[in-house]
Amino acid sequence: MISIIVPTLNEEKFLPRLLAQFTPAVRNQFRLEVIVTDGGSTDKTLAIAKKYKAHVVTKRLDTPQTIAGGRNSGAWQARGEILVFLDADGYIKNVIDFFSRIKAEMRRQNVVAATVRIEVDPQERRWYDNLWSYFFDGLFFLENKIAIGGMGRGNCQIVKTSAFRQLGGYNENLVAAEDYDLYHRLAKIGNIKFFWDLVVYESPRRFRKNGYLKVVWLWTLNSFSVFFTKKAWSTKWKRV
Repeated sequence: MISIIVPTLNEEKFLPRLLAQFTPAVRNQFRLEVIVTDGGSTDKTLAIAKKYKAHVVTKRLDTPQTIAGGRNSGAWQARGEILVFLDADGYIKNVIDFFSRIKAEMRRQNVVAATVRIEVDPQERRWYDNLWSYFFDGLFFLENKIAIGGMGRGNCQIVKTSAFRQLGGYNENLVAAEDYDLYHRLAKIGNIKFFWDLVVYESPRRFRKNGYLKVVWLWTLNSFSVFFTKKAWSTKWKRV
């Protein structure tokens, strides 16, 4: 079984597009379960999740939740041997190819995790988005290829459940770079597969609001801070 885990917070605009991909036929073919872990939505997110037959996990109202905490809360309840973490504002380019390749590759004993290329949604894409996408994807491909630490963007992280639990999941104390931290730890216990020919699309909303340079600068600061001090540089990762 494959468990798809989607953290949400007021994602009524994008969530239907993602969940609609997991049709009954696709779920049966690949033995999928879909888990939506909600951080306190006040819009129609929960109703949408239930409409698409997702298992909903909600946080305690008196407890703040990082995205790492949201992912963990879904993972601890997951029944699958493979965990697929996806962002609510993304969607998969080719669902059948995506899950077929994942199932085949994750059977390898020495592979503990995988990731794919991330591209901006074609409907919102501008010419310079391609340049940044190829830069990010190339950088993370090399990081995994030459085994200098391992990396997979949080938009799509694929992890064997056994390895995830062995490492204790995401570090919930990190408000940023939790994706980098997990894959850095995973690289120490096994191989990470980068699927260059598989694509997950993302919304460019963060890049449009803050600009690529600012986003990259924050990513860099947080990654180096986590690597050297085990703490994120940011004290809060603002939702956009």
